[in-house]
Amino acid sequence: MFNRRSTHIQRLASLARCRVCQIALDSGHGVAFRARRQPSPLALAGIILASVLILAAPLRAQSPSRAIVTRGAAQFKQSCGFCHAPDATGARGPDLIRSRIVAHDVNGNLIGEVIRHGRPDQGMPPLPLDTGKITAIAAFLHYRAHEALESGQVSDKYPLAKLLTGNTEAGKAYFQGAGGCKACHSATGDLKGIAGKYSPLRLETQMIYPSGASSKPTVTVVLATGERLQGPLLHLDEFTVALRDGSGWYRSFALDKVSLEVHDPLATHRKLLDEMTQEQFHNLFAYLETLK
Repeated sequence: MFNRRSTHIQRLASLARCRVCQIALDSGHGVAFRARRQPSPLALAGIILASVLILAAPLRAQSPSRAIVTRGAAQFKQSCGFCHAPDATGARGPDLIRSRIVAHDVNGNLIGEVIRHGRPDQGMPPLPLDTGKITAIAAFLHYRAHEALESGQVSDKYPLAKLLTGNTEAGKAYFQGAGGCKACHSATGDLKGIAGKYSPLRLETQMIYPSGASSKPTVTVVLATGERLQGPLLHLDEFTVALRDGSGWYRSFALDKVSLEVHDPLATHRKLLDEMTQEQFHNLFAYLETLK
């Protein structure tokens, strides 16, 4: 005789072995089953979507109001900012935006434990904060973590204090000596006022990948007839070279039919980046930051 209850239990046990369905079952949500051996692709998609929504529910529940985030920011700065920086990106203490505890915390359940008990083995003392303050701090940290997750770029307003880790005098010595920078640049010439022209983060970018018309490579192409063409290099691969000639025309040639010479104004930069240590880079940046 067909036993509906027995069959239903067997199906539950079978689905419990499926990771997606196990998530739904463990979450305490009922699951409806159709009387067929294999779920259709649409039904399977529905199960997966339901599981995603179940897992996303705690994240939606942790979308704090602007008011509590503001209170949390002020409380965090007062109680935690000295070690973790006012924006939670880390100073003497670690960066909390990427903390596993913050990532797994739900409404302060893990963050609160760390605040109340501290981490004496890592130099963090316990803090006697009430539940309201801890909840506000947790809301602020979740807001900062979400803000970082949604951000596709680093702001140009990234604080100088977090980038300025080098030695100015050592950077000046490198500029004038081993780095060979003074062969092409001058602190009183092309680099005069450069720290005022670029934000700190943009200045570091310029050190690695300088931009501007003077940084673009050019090429000289010599045809079989002896004619010489020179202009901006537009394309170069194993088979062809292309440039824009003096009349503004796009010209392309097979490499086996011409000879050429590429003039790369950044060749020295590229070579230097392969040789420069992190310490030398940060020292050089510290020196360039003095050129206001």
